[in-house]
Amino acid sequence: MSEIDQTMLREKLDELSLEHRDLDDVIHRLQMAGGMEQMQLQRLKKRKLRLKELIVKIENQLIPDILA
Repeated sequence: MSEIDQTMLREKLDELSLEHRDLDDVIHRLQMAGGMEQMQLQRLKKRKLRLKELIVKIENQLIPDILA
């Protein structure tokens, strides 16, 4: 993988990580405040999970394969 590709992946990783943290904060605040529809909360949690899956995928691309 070229350095440009790695740089782009790292930038995307930073962006996704920030969004994941932001969603975590929003979910926490909404749970504490109460009164939010469970459906909306579930959507936010699913989005957070999808973000985490993308983060792990990118991290795995950036980590060199030890067995190679």
